[in-house]
Amino acid sequence: MNSAVIELRDLKLKTDIGTYGPNDTVPDVHILDLSLGIAVDQVVIAQDGMQHVFDYDPLILEIDRLAADGHYETQERLITRIAIACAAYPAIQHIEIVLKKSPVRAGSGSLGVRLTLDETATEALRTKPA
Repeated sequence: MNSAVIELRDLKLKTDIGTYGPNDTVPDVHILDLSLGIAVDQVVIAQDGMQHVFDYDPLILEIDRLAADGHYETQERLITRIAIACAAYPAIQHIEIVLKKSPVRAGSGSLGVRLTLDETATEALRTKPA
């Protein structure tokens, strides 16, 4: 099976997620990892040019906008909104999103949520957003 994947790693998001008490550890950072499956012919190209490849820059701008869009109670809601934004691009065939926060306790650890959508689930998200 041939495949092509666009990978975004370790993107620090400017976001406000969670509600914390006075003795809770408040994360310093939320980090996004994103893998997007696309058609091989958008990577193996006969000639150089943006018109032949998937332009991920508008999607990254939209992710930045969603992250800064206001307070989120949960990482899951931001991940859902990012998944919907990704599915809006017909070129994206499957999606994997990981959103991690750090530290978890006493200045160490990271805790994350991973969402993996195959082609069927990505198509379903296009036609009926969550």
